[in-house]
Amino acid sequence: MPTLTDFSATALDGSDHDLAQHAGKVVLVVNTASKCGFAPQFAGLEKLHEQFSPEGFTVLGFPSNQFKQELSDADEVADYCQKNYGVTFPMFATIDVNGKHAHPVYQWLRSEAGGALGSAVKWNFTKFLVGRDGHVIKRYAPSTEPEQIAADIKAALASE
Repeated sequence: MPTLTDFSATALDGSDHDLAQHAGKVVLVVNTASKCGFAPQFAGLEKLHEQFSPEGFTVLGFPSNQFKQELSDADEVADYCQKNYGVTFPMFATIDVNGKHAHPVYQWLRSEAGGALGSAVKWNFTKFLVGRDGHVIKRYAPSTEPEQIAADIKAALASE
């Protein structure tokens, strides 16, 4: 059965990013969009990343324009995230999160999470918490503020 670390993705700078480098970490995977009303969550995501990264945590941001709210260019996305929210966590090239062209990471995340929120990603800033074992622990709705996830992150970091 695959885990998050079995995948790779293209970073915003065009380089290949092997997700195996996050093996043993707790990871929050988020589909982002710079022009979305939830974009201020970037600040909360960065705060979580800064707070918990010394304990083995990271946020991975996957821009998506499937809901028509992302900037058109990787450099614009990077500038927006850095200038407006000071984002330091890894950000990736724009991907599809649903449909036949969905990035393999999102195909896997949706199948792993399933559950009450269904398999399709309904909107930007849907969040998936992945444990140290590389499997999805929980899926969060776009309206879930990053700080509301802090207790779940702490619990995941405490478990081996």
